[in-house]
Amino acid sequence: MSPTLTFLLCLGLSVGLRTSEQAGTLPKPTILAEPGSLISRGKPVAIWCQGTLEAKEYLVYGEGSSAPWDRQQPVKPKAKVRFSIPHMEEQHAGRHRCYYLSPTGWSEHSDPLELVLTGFYRKPSLSALPSPLVTSGGNVTLHCGSWLRFDRFILIEEGGHKPFWTLDSQRPLREQFQALFPVGPVTPSHRWTFRCYGCYRFTPQVCSEPSDPMELLVPGVSGKPSLLSQQGPIVTSGQKLTLQCLSDVCYDRFALSKEGGHDLPQPLGQQLQTRRSQGDFPLGHVIWSHGGQYRCYGRHKLSSNWSAPSDPLDILVAGLLDDTPALSVLPGPTVASGENVTLLCQTQSRRDTFLLSKEGATAPPLRLRSKYQAQQYQAQFSMSPATSAHAGMYRCYSSCNTSPYELSHPSDPLELMVSGIYSKPTLSALPSPVVTSGGNMTLQCDSWQGFDRFILTKEGEHKPSWILDSQRHPNGKFQALFPVGPMIPFHRWTFRCNGYYRKYPQVWSHPSDPLELLVSGPNVEPRRPPTGPISTTEMSDTISLSQNKSDSKSDSYPRDYTVENLIQMGMAGLILVVLGILIFQAQHSPRRPQDAAKR
Repeated sequence: MSPTLTFLLCLGLSVGLRTSEQAGTLPKPTILAEPGSLISRGKPVAIWCQGTLEAKEYLVYGEGSSAPWDRQQPVKPKAKVRFSIPHMEEQHAGRHRCYYLSPTGWSEHSDPLELVLTGFYRKPSLSALPSPLVTSGGNVTLHCGSWLRFDRFILIEEGGHKPFWTLDSQRPLREQFQALFPVGPVTPSHRWTFRCYGCYRFTPQVCSEPSDPMELLVPGVSGKPSLLSQQGPIVTSGQKLTLQCLSDVCYDRFALSKEGGHDLPQPLGQQLQTRRSQGDFPLGHVIWSHGGQYRCYGRHKLSSNWSAPSDPLDILVAGLLDDTPALSVLPGPTVASGENVTLLCQTQSRRDTFLLSKEGATAPPLRLRSKYQAQQYQAQFSMSPATSAHAGMYRCYSSCNTSPYELSHPSDPLELMVSGIYSKPTLSALPSPVVTSGGNMTLQCDSWQGFDRFILTKEGEHKPSWILDSQRHPNGKFQALFPVGPMIPFHRWTFRCNGYYRKYPQVWSHPSDPLELLVSGPNVEPRRPPTGPISTTEMSDTISLSQNKSDSKSDSYPRDYTVENLIQMGMAGLILVVLGILIFQAQHSPRRPQDAAKR
């Protein structure tokens, strides 16, 4: 080697060492992406490189590239510069570093910034296990899963420039490809909102669309709202379902969570005129997956703290099991206040539980375990003693323990009426309670109470016979006039009436005193014909009785001779013929008195 070449090598080595020493004294720059490191295709992104105030030039390059893809030389030294990518594409994805030049030399390279291009594949799902409800200081596991064969999943927390977490995917037997991310400890002073993505190994910086956002709920100490369903706790498949969160506190935002499921969208709060706030959650048309237990939360706009959770609301989906139970009531559909009443729900299908639901009730349905009796699975719902609160329309359902939110078809509706809540009305017959057979009558039910309707019931029948709207009589009473007839004998015509208000149609007054109608007509049984010799007096009595009965029947039934009347008239005619023959023989027979005495 020549002396000149040796000198040049030594000079270069010394310069390199001196440059390295100078570089080691400069602060390492920081690099970050705005709005974040996961960017949708076609969206703009900015890369910021921050060095020192003496920096005269900045460079950024992609990992694996020998030359920088962009450089900036500010007119004046700057501590921070911005590299813009107007439209994010595949060539921009990957790891990036930056460094700067100062009067003392080049800085070290920054830590790598990974830009990930998203939006290429269908989004995965994100859920919290066991629930998005987390107590302050607690931990939770976030489950990101997809039926696509992603090799890895990325979890990112929304807000700021926080790093994301990456995990290789796993596939439990016959389940989705998934990754489980442990998160915690969770505190209420921070907003915990996450999304996740799926990626393939051969293109690790090109990933799926983001999952729907999921926010962890850390309840605080503010007043809990209430959650209800506008359609009631039992809904049918295909029906539209809306859940409503209400609070006396003026919250700006509400959240809805389902046990074991995802967080649902968070609507803005709506201020009501009653100084209450409300959030509506339209869940669309009901399918089997809507069944479950829900809670809701409220939050103020400027706070990250959520309220305490509402009481749980169970949503039950009817019609998913193919049986239809039968519902009956003992002693009958109309019971007196204070009386014992039992509703019996039964089916021949094997079921673990029966539910009894009252129409219009916001309370959850009653549940009872089934019993197997008389070749039926059944449950007896006791309502003793009966009160006005028990009156209403009922249906029952069956379910299995393996799917407690899936119900059978509903039974036919059963209407339960409770009487004895208001004072009794008065029942009278116009013009009198006596009516001829085949005639008509008017029954008047009246009361000083302002009942909207009156009910007339015939004794021996469980259902109301007639229902009429009430009218105001000039004397101030409320009344209804029931036409009854035609009346027939050999039947008991006994009636009672009740009054009720239109707003509470199953809550009745005490029944009126019973009113029995009297139907005039035949009521004497015919005497049997004699079997032996009878005297003339007995014959006369028989003839007289037959004539009286015949006359009586003739009065009541003109032109209507029954078989009984015909028999009686035939017997009377025969007796008259025999009597005439005997009298004729006695008058024309020439016998001596002594002969008659010998006989």
